Amino acid sequence: MGNGTMRYVYLRTCASMAGLLCLCLVVSLAVFLNLSNEPADAAAAPEAQAPDSVTLVVNKHRPLAADYVPPDLVDAGGLLLRAEAAAAYTGMVSAAAAEGIPISPVSGYRSSEEQSRLHSSYTERYGQEGADSLSARPGYSEHETGLAVDIGNPDGLCALETCFEGTAAGAWTAANAHRYGFLIRYPAGAEHITGYAYEPWHLRYVGPEVAGGVHDAGLTLEEFLGLPAAPDY
Repeated sequence: MGNGTMRYVYLRTCASMAGLLCLCLVVSLAVFLNLSNEPADAAAAPEAQAPDSVTLVVNKHRPLAADYVPPDLVDAGGLLLRAEAAAAYTGMVSAAAAEGIPISPVSGYRSSEEQSRLHSSYTERYGQEGADSLSARPGYSEHETGLAVDIGNPDGLCALETCFEGTAAGAWTAANAHRYGFLIRYPAGAEHITGYAYEPWHLRYVGPEVAGGVHDAGLTLEEFLGLPAAPDY
């Protein structure tokens, strides 16, 4: 084979390799651009949780399914809760009573329709922004899970007010609720994370292990589970 022929073959080989390299680069670039152009909402989509999990996080970024109804609601002494939460609640109330501290039920499970009426009443009184800091929109309320309970004093002292924390029932609950699987879901100073004003009367059942971890760490449920803050809708 002459030098000219060899040079020609060499140049053709180089050209083929360069073309293949360019093709690979084009494909890689196309894949990169496709991934980069995914909707922001998809990239920020909340991590899925089993809807019947007792650690299900419901907040302004994580609504319940539109047709969700808790599977095992039972009476918990004047209100409805899921069976596991109901047993824990009655145990907690009995333990407090044994120490001379009565705790009364205020609110447990609410249907979406009930939550809608409640939120609408808050909106009429406080406007949309005020209502959203005090009450969840329907579909976004922990009360719809059957795992949340509002408590109070039998005489109504400081009912649904922050001063509840200073009552015997409020102080006992803050110190002991985690032992029964409950946590104060909306603690003071965490409004930028939870999206709600401080509610020392609002308890959420998550089980003793998680409740104890949240209590001991001094975190919100979102922080403890590594979820993003949800200050607004």
